[in-house]
Amino acid sequence: MSEKYLHDTIVPFESSNETKKEQVAKMFDSIASRYDFLNRFLSAGIDIKWRKKAISQLKDIWPKHILDVATGTADMAIMEVRLLNPDKITGIDISNKMLDIGRQKIDKQGLGEKITLLNGDSETINFPDNSFDAVTVAFGVRNFENLEKGLSEIRRVLKPGGKLVVLEFSKPKTKWFSWFYNIYMKIVAPQFGKMFSKNKEAYSYLNNSIQAFPEGNAFVEILNKQGYSYTSCKKLSLGICSIYCGSK
Repeated sequence: MSEKYLHDTIVPFESSNETKKEQVAKMFDSIASRYDFLNRFLSAGIDIKWRKKAISQLKDIWPKHILDVATGTADMAIMEVRLLNPDKITGIDISNKMLDIGRQKIDKQGLGEKITLLNGDSETINFPDNSFDAVTVAFGVRNFENLEKGLSEIRRVLKPGGKLVVLEFSKPKTKWFSWFYNIYMKIVAPQFGKMFSKNKEAYSYLNNSIQAFPEGNAFVEILNKQGYSYTSCKKLSLGICSIYCGSK
């Protein structure tokens, strides 16, 4: 039986009777057309550097077949082609509209032979055991309805010796920066989200899910519990983002 965590109960629309998974899919469908713009705008472009640092964690194994979970508009998958040149990348996501935009980007860059995007759920990954050399998840594990089940499924489809790399938001520990960060995430980001995507709830959910997520050593312990080895956590940008690694 998978353990439940506070973040598993954080949902975008508190008045809805839908499951977290259903709400998350609906939320991303609603902001898909502005998602990439808001990512760059709200992070001042630093999310690109974070992704590059996360992908560089795979250079010790140079994977040939990568699964990108919660691939969204395929930013991570496209960057993995550029930096790692694997034979194949499969991206899965529960939001069809995010996937549609990802496919447009892939086609525009002529990467259709390298990257395939599929509608798929982290908790029931539709691939056999031991299918992938590496799995990446960028800003997606917070959205898992059942964190342990998702991580267990990812480990199942990893080949022995395969590696998981998770890039996720975290909370800064420095007092002065924490004050600024909290104001930005609680007030500024939701207002910009409302202005540009017409969906304030999505960016309020962003902060709420970050606050509830078991970050740092707590997340490393969850990886250990699910059977990962060589687990680690690396903080970025004064602690507002973290890279987690684990091997099968």
